[in-house]
Amino acid sequence: MTGRARSEALAAYLFLGPWFAGLILITVGPLFASLVLSFTDYDMTGAPDWVGLRNYAELLFEDPRFWQAARVTFFYVVISVPLVIAVSLLIAVTLDRGLSGLPIYRTMFYIPSLIGGSVTIALLWRQVFGSEGVFNAVLEPIGLSSGGSWIGHPNSALGTLITLHVWSFGSTMVIFLAALRQVPLELYEAAQIDGTNAWQRFWKISLPLISPAMLFNLVLQTISSFQAFTQAHIVSNGSGGPIDSTLFYTLYLYQKAFIENEMGYASAMAWLLLVAIAGFTASLFATSRFWVFYGDR
Repeated sequence: MTGRARSEALAAYLFLGPWFAGLILITVGPLFASLVLSFTDYDMTGAPDWVGLRNYAELLFEDPRFWQAARVTFFYVVISVPLVIAVSLLIAVTLDRGLSGLPIYRTMFYIPSLIGGSVTIALLWRQVFGSEGVFNAVLEPIGLSSGGSWIGHPNSALGTLITLHVWSFGSTMVIFLAALRQVPLELYEAAQIDGTNAWQRFWKISLPLISPAMLFNLVLQTISSFQAFTQAHIVSNGSGGPIDSTLFYTLYLYQKAFIENEMGYASAMAWLLLVAIAGFTASLFATSRFWVFYGDR
């Protein structure tokens, strides 16, 4: 290397140095530390005690709350993710038809995705679906009010959190809208000349051409849904109630780590969650070759 090339490389490494330091100290280091801790009994006060696979065995075979948390989280993912995708795509298709004031509508729909995961919105949601909340007030005139708290009933508590997640569809909608705007108009014009209706044009042209955006949104929504925490923690006061009906996996992990001080046990839970997310993500990519179409195919 010439002297100038070496100086440019040195400057590049100096600028990249803080990022590499953060990657090692904040991400990679704690990641591998948690893997080691998952094989130990560690309460954050003394030295870790090596226990091998005992944490994993206890999780899988002796802890009923672990399986309850897994069931609640799985149900949340398989219900909320398709609903978010469907609602986002429906709104994006509607906005793509050239409505006047599009930037205003786009901003209005996008704002909930910015604040939907906040503590403030979770507190507001708890009030809306409370026994004296707005939801009961709206349903009371037509005789559908439950008379009690929708958050406090095990049959409806999780549904309110799914509704909150679907309400925060804005970012997914913006991605779909951007993808729809990239579809060549001449394809629609040619199909319309051939006598196709709106549904056929959407099914045969729009959907295949935005399928990469569909895959992108599915992956992001799946990962974020598995990691959902704030809403359940605030709505249930950190308990996962009523009777563990909103006990998300991450909430149970938090309870084990920071309330019961079982950091080794919680680390094992975190790695099982990582494996589950990796498995779901890999399955999406594995099946994408059957339904995702790119420009060169």
